[in-house]
Amino acid sequence: MVFAQPADAFYAWQDNDNSIEMRGLLRGSGLALKNPDNQIFYNKRSVAGVAGSARLMLDASFGTHLTVEMHAQQSYMPLPLQTGGSNLAQLRDVERSDLLDWSFDNKRSHLLLDRLNVQYASGRLNLKIGRQPLNLAATFYFTPNDFFAPFAAQTFFRAYKPGVDAVRADIQLGGLSQLSLISVLGYRLDARSDNGWSKGIDAGRNAYLARASTVFGDFEAALLAGSVKKDGVIGGDFQGELFTWLGIRGEGHVRLPQQAGLKRQIEFALGLEHRWENSLSLRAEQFYHGGGGASTAAYVLPVQSQGLYMARQYSALGASYEFTPLLNGDATLLYNWVDHSVLIALYALYSLSNEAELAISGTIASGSRPVATRINSEFGLYGTAISCEVRSYF
Repeated sequence: MVFAQPADAFYAWQDNDNSIEMRGLLRGSGLALKNPDNQIFYNKRSVAGVAGSARLMLDASFGTHLTVEMHAQQSYMPLPLQTGGSNLAQLRDVERSDLLDWSFDNKRSHLLLDRLNVQYASGRLNLKIGRQPLNLAATFYFTPNDFFAPFAAQTFFRAYKPGVDAVRADIQLGGLSQLSLISVLGYRLDARSDNGWSKGIDAGRNAYLARASTVFGDFEAALLAGSVKKDGVIGGDFQGELFTWLGIRGEGHVRLPQQAGLKRQIEFALGLEHRWENSLSLRAEQFYHGGGGASTAAYVLPVQSQGLYMARQYSALGASYEFTPLLNGDATLLYNWVDHSVLIALYALYSLSNEAELAISGTIASGSRPVATRINSEFGLYGTAISCEVRSYF
């Protein structure tokens, strides 16, 4: 904060066509959370504590076609912060093998390899094998086509999407057309493991997807088809600009369950956005969640469904603004049309130097609070929270 230096890689080497670069990120944060007064859903009314993590990133290239990526992460977070004081929370990570995750101090500390992959790139083919982030989303807040470790709508810091164990081949069909073939490994739940998932592969939870994309004028469009955890998936996405002023994005799919007695589900999100010259950006999205409940009586808790949302219809409105060259602010409002609950998330990011930043965020929930075991609104289950985080890059 006092002796600012350029944020260069702390180690870099290059020789002809070979190179190695190492970078790092240190994060320290404090969180305070106040939960609704309900002893069935929560074991703590108030939760507060500090956490920290370190991420070591390595990128290496060998020749003109082969690259290697590795992200190792060491973190510490007290158990009350991991569960948020909830009786329903389960201590599990993104669905990926437990082989590359080691926990210590009764799961307060974790050492894991978040990314470890090899990529071959040529003029027509990019092939990546190993643990890698996969992002199939076109929309921002609600991302129904992002099946693998999606961000929640109220998440602001999205620099590092968690990796999953996958193989991805991107084949160039033309100058503006591409075919992507993706296979992602699935795992069984295992509460005794370090990350909550088994070491061995569960073939019934694997995913196989094909996505073909092309460009029409100012729009990119894609078709998506395949299988996710044995369920058939058919969908697509698009993004572009109308009248050289209004950005428009959309994505969705139809899920065809293989289990007898289950009906097909439609998931679709549509968003509009615009950024003015004064740096003000506005973004609005509407989400139809076919797997959600049409009433509070039909709600399934996200921890049970492994999804993010409980209801059938949502809206999101977001704004961002650069107050000064060093200070940026963001706000997101989520509205549940089934139970009329609201979640407001606020975020401020201040640049301390070229390689350090301070982030302050908070959430405020409005909605009918739960009574005994009855859920009266989705965001009524949420508490009020405030957090502060310092990030240092090197």
